Amino acid sequence: MTSGLWEIVLRGVWVTVQLLLFSALLGAVVAFTIGMARTHRLRSVRFLAGCYTEVFRGTSALVMIFWVYFVLPPAFGWQLVPMWAGTLALGLTYGAYGTEIVRGALNAVDPAQREGGVALGFTPWQRMRLVLLPQAVPEMIPSFGNLLIELLKGTALVSVMGMGDLAFSGNLVRLALQQSAEIYSYILVIYFLIAFLLTRLMRGLEKRLKEQLAGQPTGGGVA
Repeated sequence: MTSGLWEIVLRGVWVTVQLLLFSALLGAVVAFTIGMARTHRLRSVRFLAGCYTEVFRGTSALVMIFWVYFVLPPAFGWQLVPMWAGTLALGLTYGAYGTEIVRGALNAVDPAQREGGVALGFTPWQRMRLVLLPQAVPEMIPSFGNLLIELLKGTALVSVMGMGDLAFSGNLVRLALQQSAEIYSYILVIYFLIAFLLTRLMRGLEKRLKEQLAGQPTGGGVA
């Protein structure tokens, strides 16, 4: 490929990385907020959180992108730029999957730790922040790592909006060169390299968090 075509591909890589970062941040906020709500003592809160999870887990990310970018603007009289439309659709959708990771990890914490927090007079938020989350988060990392890889692959869906991500840029180069096998092979390798880097980063984070937890005198919980 010529340098000009490589420039197009590299711009696509940068757009994909930005979209991945923004949607992952939104997804993390959604996952922890709704995931913690699913363990709330009030049934009404658990019900509403469960409704959100089921609706967004049961909805295609591609259809959600269409809704956010093509359907909602005429209804509300505003238009999101493709980057923010993609971020919103992917963050809300993949965040719904993350809620189950958070809920499962919180429920897996030894009940005695909750009881210890109650005995010490901690408020529900203090128990969550000081007792439950420090023990649950390291257990979430492997599952969140897998979800992050799925999100990376899901970013290719934004090409339907004409957004210049890696998949869209690769297709432009393919049309210019009429060489499908070569171009898509390059694209596959680039996606793999990004995914491999994410995997190593998440494993490093998991190891660090577990080392910190093991180094706490009380084992990361309530003595």
